[in-house]
Amino acid sequence: MADTDQIDTEDKSSGWRGSREGWLTAAREAFVSSGLDAVKIQPLASRLNLSRTSFYWFFKDRAALLDALLDDWEATNTRSLTDAAGAYAETVTEAALNLVAVFMEGGPFEAGLDLAVRGWAHQSEDVAARVNAADAERLAAIRAMFERFGYAPVEADVRARTVYLVQIGYISMQVVEDMATRMARIPGYIHTFTGQSPTEAELRRFHAQCGFDEGR
Repeated sequence: MADTDQIDTEDKSSGWRGSREGWLTAAREAFVSSGLDAVKIQPLASRLNLSRTSFYWFFKDRAALLDALLDDWEATNTRSLTDAAGAYAETVTEAALNLVAVFMEGGPFEAGLDLAVRGWAHQSEDVAARVNAADAERLAAIRAMFERFGYAPVEADVRARTVYLVQIGYISMQVVEDMATRMARIPGYIHTFTGQSPTEAELRRFHAQCGFDEGR
């Protein structure tokens, strides 16, 4: 195989060799569905109908691809959560609904990816460190959300952990729950998380945000 450092960098982003995003998407799908051992260059090349050497136009080696997977996980899951926690809301219940919406079916948080990365963390101290750092960042964002609405730091911390650990529990236990059942529980969850009940108007907006029609 040619020294990848000598490959011309022109047109590395797309073309007949595929694209960096294409390789990364294939790796993410294989990782989530079949685990870390499925993320190997030749099987991914076969999946994409590309040559193995095409891979090296976008990644130095498999380790670089795995690092990119972790970067993608942080950009997808951690950023979606922290953005939601910092989003504008007039009330704490609206803020909590904004946060919960991230985890709902069709939301930006990819539960399967989070579960796969947490499984990977049991095999790698470096990955475990990144997971711990991501958890700390997520909790800090939720804690700041509660503090923004006047909760004392200790109470904000406990409420943040209650919100986050419930959501991660859903993912880790791979809970199967139809949308109607989940929606029926949302007002109770929000009251538990915040100490206040969401208004009917807030719930209607939340349902619309999640694409839920309670009349069906």
